[in-house]
Amino acid sequence: MSSPEVTEPGRPEEIRAVPVRHVGRWVAAAIVLVVAVALVRSAATAPGFQWSGVGEYLFDPRVLEGLRVTIELTIIAMAIGIALGIALAIMRLSPNPLVAGGSWLYIWFFRGTPVLVQLLFWYNIAALYPKIGLGIPFGPSFVHADANTVIKPFTAAILGLGLNEGAYMAEIVRAGMISVNEGQNDAAQSLGMSRLQTLRRIVLPQAMRVIIPPTGNETISMLKTTSLVSVIAVAEVLYAVQNIYSTNFRTIPLLIVASIWYLICTSVLYVGQYYLERYYGRGASRELPPTPLQRLAALATRRREWS
Repeated sequence: MSSPEVTEPGRPEEIRAVPVRHVGRWVAAAIVLVVAVALVRSAATAPGFQWSGVGEYLFDPRVLEGLRVTIELTIIAMAIGIALGIALAIMRLSPNPLVAGGSWLYIWFFRGTPVLVQLLFWYNIAALYPKIGLGIPFGPSFVHADANTVIKPFTAAILGLGLNEGAYMAEIVRAGMISVNEGQNDAAQSLGMSRLQTLRRIVLPQAMRVIIPPTGNETISMLKTTSLVSVIAVAEVLYAVQNIYSTNFRTIPLLIVASIWYLICTSVLYVGQYYLERYYGRGASRELPPTPLQRLAALATRRREWS
């Protein structure tokens, strides 16, 4: 009896790759493009923007002086806030309940009251303490001064912004510190390091990757928050343009001038934040993502190769 003939199966048909059509993406992109063109056209053609006035006052000495004050306020207030925030975060993590409780009370108070109210309190501090003394607590004072002489509007602005920022920075630093693995502390203690040495050499360098992004956001926010000090007559950039348009009534172009300078300063801070995050994120991945300049260089190289 003969065995049945075995036939080999035929070769399967090749798979045809059909690209996925993302109709929704193209529709969304078209809508965004139409809206963007409409907004640009409206801003360019509407006579109310008065772009000639924007060019006239963009580099006005009074505006530039206000910009200098804005930058000074941002730098000094953030320096105070960062230093105070580190100290408060360390206190908050202290095993001593009195120290930790004092830090929590400070953060609770300054985060719970508006920064504008705090600025007004510092500006009117002479109504509470007409004389300011420096000496031994519950003892004699060695230095006396008039509150209005010591705490001028610029000083009140620094105190209001810096002390308020310290409460927010404390929570940012604390979040970064508790993100470090507990085993790092144990290993440092086994090597004989003190708590301060562990904090300075082990914990804070690793916590910077978590601390830097929100700190950059706080710095950008601080730059814009400085506009609040115009209510206590500190001549920052918004106060400067307000003084100008109160006499010539060109409100819109001068507000655009202030907005342009805020955008320029925040753009510079964005770039600085990006490179700081890149620097402290070196240990998080084996290969860092390319910078914008590196992407442009790679794109130019590809175009030369294609041509």
